[in-house]
Amino acid sequence: MAVWPDFPPRSQSPLRALPGASGKRILRGVTTYNSIGATYAYTRRPDPRIAARIHQALGDAATVINVGAGTGSYEPLHTVLAVEPSSVMIAQRPAGSARALEASAESIPLADDSADAAMALLTVHHWSDLEAGVRELLRIARQRIVVFTFDHDINRRFWLLDEYLPEAAAVDDTRAVAVDRLATLLGGARIETVPIPHDCTDGFLAAFWRRPEAYLDPQVRAGISMFAQTRDEVVQPGLARLSDDLSSGRWHQRHADLLDRQALDAGYRLLVADL
Repeated sequence: MAVWPDFPPRSQSPLRALPGASGKRILRGVTTYNSIGATYAYTRRPDPRIAARIHQALGDAATVINVGAGTGSYEPLHTVLAVEPSSVMIAQRPAGSARALEASAESIPLADDSADAAMALLTVHHWSDLEAGVRELLRIARQRIVVFTFDHDINRRFWLLDEYLPEAAAVDDTRAVAVDRLATLLGGARIETVPIPHDCTDGFLAAFWRRPEAYLDPQVRAGISMFAQTRDEVVQPGLARLSDDLSSGRWHQRHADLLDRQALDAGYRLLVADL
């Protein structure tokens, strides 16, 4: 595992190493993403409409650190460093993207105030110590923190979980982060709703709310952590019911109100904290 002394500094970068700092503390989700991350760059392509919201939230920040960066989705061009614990995810980062440091959110080997902004996208529910991770975000960012996450109470009512996979949804129950709590830890962040477009290209859990057939595709499910963390025997009965309801037309009758909608509030939220 890489540690900061071995990380090649960028000639124009303001980042400075902390003496003796190491990225060896492992994030709770690293095992998951080392196993599901092999196809992540294909199933989790950034959606341009969500990207626009994230970049707008970052505002005029000239330098950005992406924490829990994965394959680099949504990173603006002025990202100076990606922090990611999974080597499998780092290996899929596109050529020319920001350099990546293999380290966890809870222990980032950077000096205080290392960048104008820090962002953390669909990652906080995987952290082993939320408070420690938020403290690190507050420590390394000078001006702003942007977090993309989901409101568990709303997300839990998503038809896939509510009607077909309530047992699998228990996985998210154990790791969910209350949005209000996160906003408080960030010092009073504002909370913005991010509706999910019907043709979203980023295949996270609720992305296929109007394309239910997608959940029957093993490759799609492979890029969704809830499926990766749930035993096959738990999800297969619900998926079989979904398949039957799609074949019979029952799903379309039950969810006719969704078929003409362009976007859905499935609980996804942007938290923006100005420091």
